Amino acid sequence: METKLIDHLFRYHSGKMVSVLTRIFGLSNLEIIEDAVQDTFLKASISWRKKQPENPEAWLTKAAKNRVLDIFRKLKSEQKHFPEIKANFESITTNELFLDAEIEDAQLRMIFTACHPKLDAKDQIVFALKTIAGFSTKEIASALLTKEETIKKRLLRAKKTIKKTKLAFKIPQGKELPERIDSVLNVIYLIFNEGFHSNKKEILVQKELCGEAIRLCKMLLKNKHTQIPESYALFALMCFHSARLNAKINTENELLDLKNQDRSKWSFPLIQLGNMMMNKAVETEHFSSYHYEAAIVAEHIKAPNFKQTNWHKILNYYKCLHKLQPSTSYVLTMAVVCLQNENYTKANYYLEQINPDDLAQRSYLFYGAKADYFAKTNNKKEALKFINIALEKVSNNLEKEFLERKKKSLLL
Repeated sequence: METKLIDHLFRYHSGKMVSVLTRIFGLSNLEIIEDAVQDTFLKASISWRKKQPENPEAWLTKAAKNRVLDIFRKLKSEQKHFPEIKANFESITTNELFLDAEIEDAQLRMIFTACHPKLDAKDQIVFALKTIAGFSTKEIASALLTKEETIKKRLLRAKKTIKKTKLAFKIPQGKELPERIDSVLNVIYLIFNEGFHSNKKEILVQKELCGEAIRLCKMLLKNKHTQIPESYALFALMCFHSARLNAKINTENELLDLKNQDRSKWSFPLIQLGNMMMNKAVETEHFSSYHYEAAIVAEHIKAPNFKQTNWHKILNYYKCLHKLQPSTSYVLTMAVVCLQNENYTKANYYLEQINPDDLAQRSYLFYGAKADYFAKTNNKKEALKFINIALEKVSNNLEKEFLERKKKSLLL
């Protein structure tokens, strides 16, 4: 029980602690800071075996503050670090450091540091997921569909670059800001997607990651410099997706596709919030990928039932998306939309364009779509062939059960 609580708190607080401590001690001491935060949670895992504190978050905050002082004393003894750290430390009192506004300011600084152009684009995302969202290297590897060793190398390279180039821990202003906010939004959306469609074997939805992504995006919307249409569009998109989270899995813990979801379980307040954010997002002449994705989900939400979905409008939005940002996953989704619209010739046209290897760990989605295509065109033999391949490729247990049910229906 304590382990679960500590894991939960680590997810929510490690990024905050690393950001706040970095504001005091500087990016050059990042590795020491990360070790200090790890120590705090390790101490919690030992102390809480005997007795769990009444307020775990307050306990962690206090422990982090004490660890700050420990590090400060340690570094104070190393005179070469002392002048810079002393100035940073004295500019703000310890109590002030953990006020909500100060934490948000520190986290925004960390997000923009992670997305600095001096860092390789791939390193930016990995570094942000690690330092801001508290992802483990394994989780980052899963979210980015790559090897754990590759993630470790990217993290190491990012830290070396930060140290070598002496990056400033600040929120960019002026012309520099638009150049860097795209990466920030991309990272936030990756965090959300890992929660909404987890690559973990046993878990399909990780609501806490979705909540963390929404929290980070909300921070952008609070800052006058980052209140841009793309930020509002991403926030709207995440609200629309989150509104349907409770309907994705039924009481038997089975995955449900959109057709079989109980729409009464969709969260109306989140849909309303998404609509409000979307109204702000469209106050521009230039639409981003987040605008189109939010518009697609909004179309699904607007439909009174699955049968009355406006597939034609959704296909057009996907075409706009693919034109703006070509992607194999968009081509696959266009094929699926055509299957729903019973345009099988067009569906096959899109499927023929796809190399399933381009979808990496999600290649099972391609084979599942191929199975659907053959099932709908009355070719049961081919449908079974492709559903079997999909079953070999899928790793998540709930999705495997979903495909098993499809296979069973083919055998009837």
